[in-house]
Amino acid sequence: MTKIDAKIPAGALAQKWTEYKSTTNLVNPANRKKLDIIIVGTGIAGAAAASTLGEQGYNVKVFCYQDSPRRAHSVAAQGGINAAKNYQNDNDSVHRLFYDMIKGGDYRSREANVYRAAEVSVQVIDHFTALGVPFARDYGGTLDTRSFGGVQVSRTFYAKGQTGQQCLLGTYSSLNRQIKKGSVKMYPRREMLELVLIDGKARGIITRNLITGEIERHSAHAVVLATGGYGTIYYLSTLAVNSNPSAAWKAHKKGAFFANPSFIQIHPTSIPQLNEFQSKLTLMSESLRNDGRIWTPKKKADNRPANEIPEEERDYYLERRYPAFGNLVPRDVASRAAKERCDAGYGVGKTGLAVYLDFKDAINKQGKQAIEDKYGNLFEMYLNITGIDPYAEPMMIYPAGHYTMGGLWVDYELMTTIQGLYSIGESNFSDHGANRLGASSLMQAAGDGYFILPNTINNYLSKEINTPKITTDAPEFADAEKSVADRLNKLMSVKGSKSASSFHKRLGKIMWDYCGMSRNEAGLKEALKLIAALKKEFWHDLNVPGSMYEVNQELEKAGRIADYFEVAELLINDALNRNESCGAHFREEYQTTDGEALRNDTEYSYVAVWEYAGEDKPHVLHKENLTFEDVEVKARSYK
Repeated sequence: MTKIDAKIPAGALAQKWTEYKSTTNLVNPANRKKLDIIIVGTGIAGAAAASTLGEQGYNVKVFCYQDSPRRAHSVAAQGGINAAKNYQNDNDSVHRLFYDMIKGGDYRSREANVYRAAEVSVQVIDHFTALGVPFARDYGGTLDTRSFGGVQVSRTFYAKGQTGQQCLLGTYSSLNRQIKKGSVKMYPRREMLELVLIDGKARGIITRNLITGEIERHSAHAVVLATGGYGTIYYLSTLAVNSNPSAAWKAHKKGAFFANPSFIQIHPTSIPQLNEFQSKLTLMSESLRNDGRIWTPKKKADNRPANEIPEEERDYYLERRYPAFGNLVPRDVASRAAKERCDAGYGVGKTGLAVYLDFKDAINKQGKQAIEDKYGNLFEMYLNITGIDPYAEPMMIYPAGHYTMGGLWVDYELMTTIQGLYSIGESNFSDHGANRLGASSLMQAAGDGYFILPNTINNYLSKEINTPKITTDAPEFADAEKSVADRLNKLMSVKGSKSASSFHKRLGKIMWDYCGMSRNEAGLKEALKLIAALKKEFWHDLNVPGSMYEVNQELEKAGRIADYFEVAELLINDALNRNESCGAHFREEYQTTDGEALRNDTEYSYVAVWEYAGEDKPHVLHKENLTFEDVEVKARSYK
């Protein structure tokens, strides 16, 4: 049985990372060119890691299923990126950012990893600035910042409402530089369908060429997954439609443990569902809550237009319930508060599943131009989607699936429980506990890719310098390729009547209803039954047209949905196991008298680490106990 060892360095928290870097093994520059590294995913984390490792002299192979790395979902991050620079002189520091993340995650994350993420944030923002990312600047020319939920300082750097896009373009430029130099080779339009292990070590992957359908073998001395999260399990989410966890899930079934799968973030400011034909939802950045005020009518089922409801008949419920943080409470708190208001009958819009986000006061105080300068592209997006001008009347918003704090378990070096397999960015579990603070996603992804993995992977690769090039003629590659072909043929051969997307939509509805913003034991058990029945129907009535050896997006979808059934079952079992409420995991049975999450630190102060035990067998639970030396564990309060 594999034992989990977080490999946390000894010493004071603030010195762990510095001490680690000064004592870890290195790889001589002359030896780096002997070693191959595969990186799957070209978002901020993957592209940053590829460009940095290529710059160091390694031979890097990078894979993405898009036609260009620029289409990675990091492009969709809107509001900003955190860094403890204290430019506003408001008493920010690395330790305060660390504390805000630990508290925001409801004390369910590993201290050492979180502190390191906060520590390298300073380098991240300097690096992006050097790459030419056009962050907003104040009148004097220095970088501007704004605030985000769950904090009381202004540490979020931004590029209007398109920070992710600009950061990804900067990262893409550094990746392209290494591609041109020949240290990085790019493989677009490839989907990873299997991980190859030789003698227990990650030695390569099997991919499908999404243009020709050809199944390909690729080898390396180490494999890095930067493949994002599994938020599209809800079908309707703020994520790109093709975002999926299949690469990570394939690794999990080969021996990489999965941690805290039930920790999924629901974002409070999404444009509500408009019709039954949608395949995704659209995010409205958390940054809007700096100037927008959230409210509902004080009268139930009030159908008057928003501008006709007088001020005294409006309930600014976040400001009322959480005066210290107001509209900038953390995402899990804001989402549950919106749900509570709508469930109680105070929701707005045709369905009653929306609340208002109002900029009237900010426009009156600052002027329309100032608001447009900060959020113009977001307001334009909202207008294009809904036909409503948010400068003239309030936006309508409602929570939606957004980000996954759970993911592959990794140690301090970002290595999974498989030797030579690393997981970075959203694909791992390491930094955000039970709830991620806004603007920390880009921070973690860039930190992992640019500054953490390039230091930690050397410790493993230093022992591989005498290992020759890994041949794809090894029987392990042949076996993995055969398993991929067999699975694809199985999906093609069902010959039923229903599309893969129809199953995804039904699965998403089950997950949202029973394992979304709130969960309870009876509902979770019912969800397991419904998913088992739907999974059985999938394998009897799926229809995948076309053939394997051509562009076949229906085949791509079918493979991902098949994985999602298994991910959903683990997610629900994890939620059933955790008999407490913490962060985004809200069990209705465990709440305070005023409806807040009620943790159980005595029994559940651990990372739930799940081991795959085989087809149709229950997962095995391991526990990484969490210890806190630099923060006091106490009930979260934003009041």
